[in-house]
Amino acid sequence: MGGFFGVASKNDAVLDTFFGVDYHSHLGTRRAGMAAMDAELGMQRKIHKIENSPFRTKFERILDEMEGKTAVGCISDADAQPLLIRSNHGLYAICTIGIINNSDALVKQYLSFSGGHFGAMTTTGVTGINASELVAAMIDQKSDFAEGIRFAQDVIDGTASILILKEDGNLIAARDKVGRIPVLIGKREDGFCVSFEDFAYKKLGFEDYKELGPGEIVEISADRVEVLSPARKKKKICAFLWSYYGYPTSCYEGVNVEVMRYRNGQIMAKTDKLLNIAQGIDYVSGVPDSGTPHAIGYANESGVPFARPFIKYTPTWPRSFMPSNQRERSRVAKMKQIPVHELIKDKKLLFVDDSIVRGTQLRETVEFLYENGAKEVHMRSACPPIMYGCKYLNFSRGTSDMDLISRSTIMELEGEEGFKHIDEYSDASTERGAKMRKAICEKLHFASLEFQSLEGIVEAIGLPEDELCTYCWNGKG
Repeated sequence: MGGFFGVASKNDAVLDTFFGVDYHSHLGTRRAGMAAMDAELGMQRKIHKIENSPFRTKFERILDEMEGKTAVGCISDADAQPLLIRSNHGLYAICTIGIINNSDALVKQYLSFSGGHFGAMTTTGVTGINASELVAAMIDQKSDFAEGIRFAQDVIDGTASILILKEDGNLIAARDKVGRIPVLIGKREDGFCVSFEDFAYKKLGFEDYKELGPGEIVEISADRVEVLSPARKKKKICAFLWSYYGYPTSCYEGVNVEVMRYRNGQIMAKTDKLLNIAQGIDYVSGVPDSGTPHAIGYANESGVPFARPFIKYTPTWPRSFMPSNQRERSRVAKMKQIPVHELIKDKKLLFVDDSIVRGTQLRETVEFLYENGAKEVHMRSACPPIMYGCKYLNFSRGTSDMDLISRSTIMELEGEEGFKHIDEYSDASTERGAKMRKAICEKLHFASLEFQSLEGIVEAIGLPEDELCTYCWNGKG
């Protein structure tokens, strides 16, 4: 994933931008960058790797290195950015969030018809081209930024939310064409800001001003926000924002993440009670961290005490998915788990995880609990079975749908024929659905397993289903 933050102010904007970007650190762990525009110093930019050191540490000297009344910054799990581009639109800095699936085709078309070129650099993706550079190249095909951004959004297969810092000191912000991820505007007496997360600007004294609609493009100065292109009608915001990667204090489309997760857990508990499954549990717990609020909701509704049978030791360990090697990620995850024996030995435990993707670390967590004396370990997923790798956002390391435990289990049970019956496998009430859950239980050593239903998670979010992207669960994006 990734996130960006920008400020257009009557005063120096670098410190606000520094803190605003830092508040997006949960969205990426690979690279981060900032750019600022000053009338005397011109355009300045810094980019650092943050794989082994957090954003704040790498950019702690930024106030000595950069100044300007307009600034942007980003956290990225992919390419180095912001990039500085000099084109027919002048000099500008650009950050993007999203993924481009047809980069090969776009590069060939751009090179063939315009004679353009790209920098040769180590980056992600099939083409080896920085995604922000490719977006900039598409924008530069047209005579102004608004037309260029609309063109880029239309030709890109995937998702591209865009933040641009212009040479005149103004910002341009654009939400992706169907609004899969949020772009929000905050207002303060000395200017405006752009952010992925609303809490980031509220902590800096900004108030809610505007949430951009799908495909909406605005130009921002310290004095005003001008709509360059109105919002499009179709909206497909990512439902996974609420169930997994959104920050607990954030609100998207007016729906708070933490509150949604409590509701989600309550709905799962009601379902279990109705079906009379996983009763007689001693403790309900969340797989930390994002599974915890779902578990609190489950515990509140079920009346079973919430507890933490193990604690993650985080002061010196980085996030467990950081190493590129699965074996290293699993080892780091296991090293972080410190048991509370009194809450494990001879206990029937029910855990709620935000999702079950591959199941590798979850299996090791369950083995760890049994090694420490657990009597039973039941598992609940706060979202439906993940049947499709996301093709709209780059928050998953998987390169194949067959990396997904739901898919691989279906293949083992029925071969490719099973993929014609995805809906049945997702539904616990069908014979196929029951078989898939039983097979995953055997693989991962669960006493029982259930997934939140699509209807349940849509109810918990509280938005119309046709405004949500649920591609990873049912292939509808």
